[in-house]
Amino acid sequence: MLMLIYWGLSLFLFFSGVIVFVSNRKHLLATLLSLEFMVLSLFLFLFLFLNIYNYESFFSMMFLVFSVCEGALGLSILVSMIRTHGNDYFQSFSVLQC
Repeated sequence: MLMLIYWGLSLFLFFSGVIVFVSNRKHLLATLLSLEFMVLSLFLFLFLFLNIYNYESFFSMMFLVFSVCEGALGLSILVSMIRTHGNDYFQSFSVLQC
């Protein structure tokens, strides 16, 4: 019963992150935060899945390494966008300017 609650919690967290990602289109920082929230909920889901079948947690550590790399890339894009355009609004720049 407790494991079912954990699975439901991880799915609820993932879908709430998807809803925030789809609905928020103004700032790049809010979009990146919702993506990181979805990655952390997927990590919880993966960790629970690996614990059910008594696998080692090596794959979950690899998943965390790749999620940190993804977060660092997103922050570097955010910093370069703020340096070139002055803010993180999606509406303040055009794709043709970049």
